[in-house]
Amino acid sequence: MSFKNSRAERSTITRDTVDLEKGTENIYQSIVMLSKRANQINVDLKEELTQKLAEFASTTDNLEEIFENREQIEISRFYERLPKPAAMAIDEFERGELSIRAIEG
Repeated sequence: MSFKNSRAERSTITRDTVDLEKGTENIYQSIVMLSKRANQINVDLKEELTQKLAEFASTTDNLEEIFENREQIEISRFYERLPKPAAMAIDEFERGELSIRAIEG
């Protein structure tokens, strides 16, 4: 998934719980599904950010050699401006891109 093209809300909005339970007929099951998807998105975002920032990693521990890197700051700001993983998960759910699999136990 491309997080750069996410159409999720960047600020908090009020959600109707009836809308959240439409896909599963159970609000608790919907919340669990959204929570798990938000965790997956968060892990993916963190890995992507870590890989991009690893390019700027310094092998020396000398404080005098630490300096601001404009490109590194811009990458960090981009990720800070992205919608929150929970908002991305809700957006995917509302667009019908998420489904739940029942595990027989």
